[in-house]
Amino acid sequence: METLYLGVVIFLFALAILDLSIGVSNDAVNFLNSAVGSRAGSYKLVLAVAAVGIFLGASFSNGMMDLTRHGIFKPEHFTFSELMNVFMAVMVADIILLDIFNTLGLPTSTTVSRVFELLGASFMLAIVKWIAAPTLLPPSEYINTEMALTVILAIFLSVAVAFIFGSVVQWVTRLFFSFNYRRNLKWKIGIFGGACLTAILYFMLIKGISGMTFATPELRAFVEEWTGMIVLGSFVVGTILCYILHALGVNVLRIIVLFGTLSLAMAFAGNDLVNFIGVPLSGFEIYGYFRDAIATGAADPVNMNMSRLNDPNNASWLFLFLSGVIMVVSLVRSEKAKNVVKTSVSLASQDAGDEMFGSSRAARHIVRSARNIGDWVDDHTPDRVRRWINSRLDANDAILPDGAAFDLVRAVINLVLAGLLVALGTSWKLPLSTTYVTFMVAMGTSLADRAWGRETAVFRITGVISVIGGWLVTAGVSFILAAIFVVAMHFGGIYVSAAIIVLSIVLLVHNNIEFNKKARAEKTEVEKVYAEMCVSKDKPRTWLLLKKYIALNEAEYMQFFATCFEGITTGFMEENVKALRRANNELPKEKTIIKAIRRKQTMGLRRTEPRLAIENNTWLHLAYNSNQQIIYCLMRMCEPCLEHVDNNFAPLPQELKEQFEPLRKDVISLFEKSCTTIQNDKYEETSDIRQEGDNVKDRISQMRKQLVSHIHEDMDNYSVIYVYLNMLQETQEMVSSLRHNLRALRKIEREA
Repeated sequence: METLYLGVVIFLFALAILDLSIGVSNDAVNFLNSAVGSRAGSYKLVLAVAAVGIFLGASFSNGMMDLTRHGIFKPEHFTFSELMNVFMAVMVADIILLDIFNTLGLPTSTTVSRVFELLGASFMLAIVKWIAAPTLLPPSEYINTEMALTVILAIFLSVAVAFIFGSVVQWVTRLFFSFNYRRNLKWKIGIFGGACLTAILYFMLIKGISGMTFATPELRAFVEEWTGMIVLGSFVVGTILCYILHALGVNVLRIIVLFGTLSLAMAFAGNDLVNFIGVPLSGFEIYGYFRDAIATGAADPVNMNMSRLNDPNNASWLFLFLSGVIMVVSLVRSEKAKNVVKTSVSLASQDAGDEMFGSSRAARHIVRSARNIGDWVDDHTPDRVRRWINSRLDANDAILPDGAAFDLVRAVINLVLAGLLVALGTSWKLPLSTTYVTFMVAMGTSLADRAWGRETAVFRITGVISVIGGWLVTAGVSFILAAIFVVAMHFGGIYVSAAIIVLSIVLLVHNNIEFNKKARAEKTEVEKVYAEMCVSKDKPRTWLLLKKYIALNEAEYMQFFATCFEGITTGFMEENVKALRRANNELPKEKTIIKAIRRKQTMGLRRTEPRLAIENNTWLHLAYNSNQQIIYCLMRMCEPCLEHVDNNFAPLPQELKEQFEPLRKDVISLFEKSCTTIQNDKYEETSDIRQEGDNVKDRISQMRKQLVSHIHEDMDNYSVIYVYLNMLQETQEMVSSLRHNLRALRKIEREA
C-alpha cells in the first residue's frame, strides 16, 4: 500500500511539471502582451526579461500552501486516502482544462480553475460521504464556501473595474500625449515616467515583496509604515532619472514597458506558483504523515484524519527553485504562449488586421447601442471641444514600430494600471485575478484609443465576449471535471484512477497534435505573405503582396474545388456514402474559410493606393462571389446525391455513367489547369481555359436536352435521373462561375 501511494505522489509531481509548463503558457498573456504588442524589444529580449522576473518570483516566493491545504476544504473532515483522490482529481482536471484553453488560444485564470477544482472535488466527496452516513455533518460543513463566493465576486469585479479604469485612464493619457507622443516629450516624459515607475515600484512592494521568503515581519512592517514616503521618494527620483535618460537619448517609455514586464512576471510567479505546485506538495506532505503513521504502528493509516493540514507550512526552497527553472524553460520554448498572447494582441491592435473572431448578435447590439450613445454625446458637445478632442485622438498620427499592434504609451498604461489595480486589490483583501485585470485593461485602453473602429468593433467585441465567456466556463467546467474524477476514483479504486490517468495523457497528446497541425498551417507561404502585408507601410509593395496573397489562395481554392467535385461525383456514381459525407462536412468549413480570407483581402486592399483600391474592388468582389457560387453549387450538388445514396435508392444507369465520365474529367481538368495557371502566373492562358469552359457548358446543355427526352421514355428511374439532372445543372453553373473568376483574376493581375 505504501508503494502504491508513493506512485501516486510521483505522478502528482509529474503532473505538476506539466501544470507548470501549461500554466505559464496560458498566463504568459499577463506579462507579455504589452511588450510584444508595442515592440518594446525583440521577442527574445521580452522573453528574457519575463524569464528573469519569473525565476526571481518563483525562487523567492514564500510558498505558502494555505489555498490547497485548508483554504477551500476543511481537512479535519477528510481521511488520507480521500484527500489523495481529491488531489489526483484536481491535477488531472487542471491539466486537461488548461491545455484545452492553450490550444484554443484563450487566456484563463489558473487561480479560478484551481479554486473550483478543489471545491468541486471536495464538495462532491462530501456529498458521497454524507449519503453513505447521513448522521455525519452536512456537505456544506466540509468546505469554505466564503472563499468560492469571494472568487466569483472577484471575477466580475476584475472584468468591470479593469475595463472601466483602462478606458478612462488611457483616454486622459492620450489627451495629454496625443498619438504623436514625441511632440513636447521633453517636458512630459519626466513627470509621466516618474509616475509610472513609482506605480510599478508600489506594485512590487505591495504585491511582490510581501510574498517573498526574505520579507521578514520587520521588513513588511517597515514597508507598510513608510509606504507613503517610499512612494514620494520614488516619484522624485524616478522623475529626475527619466529626464536624465531622455536627455541622453534613451527611449524612456521602452524602459518602463520592460520594467513593468519584469514586475508583472515576478509577481505572477511569486503569487500564482501555489496554483501549480500547491496540490502536489500537499500530497507529498500528507504522504509523509502516512509514512510516519506506519512507522509508529498506527492501526489504520489510510483512514487517518488530516487535521494537521490546518497548520501553516512553507514549501522547500529547492522546490521553488526547480519550479522557477521549469517555468522559465516552458515560457521560452512554448509555442502555445505565443498563441495565447496573439489573441490579446489581435483584439487590442490599433489597425484592422486578422480578426480572429466572427460576428455575434450580442456584439452587433452593443456596437449599435454604443454608436447611438456616441452620436448623442457628439450632438451635445461644443464644436470647439469636439474638434480639439478629435485632433488629440487622431490615430493617423500614431507612431508604431514595424509590426507593432499599438504604441508604447498604451503599453505603459496597460502594465502600470494592471499592476496598480492588482496591488490595490491585494491591499483591500480582494483576490483580483491577474489574468482578468491585464486582459481587460488592454481591452479598455484599446477602446479609448479608438482601435475598435466600425470595421472591427463587432469582431473584437465578439472576441472579448468569447474570452469572458471562457472565464465563466472555467469555473463550471473545473468544478464538474474534478467532481466526476474524484467520484470515479473513490468508487473505482486504483483501476479507475489508472484509466483516468491514461485518458488525460491521451487527451494531452491529441490536443498537442491538433495544435501542431494548426501551427504548421499558420506557417505556410500564404500566411507569411499576409503577415508581411499587414505590417507593410509601402503602398505599392502592399499591392504586390496583396496580388500574391490572392493568387496563392485562389490556387488552393481551385485544387479544393477539383478534389471536392471529384469526390462528390465519384461518391454518387460508385454509391460511396463515406466520400459524400466527407464532402458534405468539408464544404461548410471551406465556405467559412473563404469568407475569412475575403475579409483579409479587403483589409489589404485598403492599405494600397486609393485609386487601385477603388478600381479593383469590383474585380475582387467578383472573384469572391464566383468562389462562393462554386461552393454553393457543390453543396447543392452534394446534398441530393448524399440523400439518394444514403437511402440506398436505385443507382445511376451504366450508360449515363459512361456518358458523364468524359465530362467529369474535363471539368476536373478545368480546375487543375486554372490552378496551374495561377501558380505559374500565366494569366494570358485564362482566355483558352475560359473558351474550354464555354465548350463544356455547351456539352452540358446538349446532355440535359437528351436527358429530358430520356425521362419521357423511361419513368422507372425517375428518382436517380432527377439527381443526375441536378448534378448537370450545378456543374454547368459551376463552370460559368469559374469563367467569371478567371476573368476577375486577370483584371486584377493587369493592374500596375
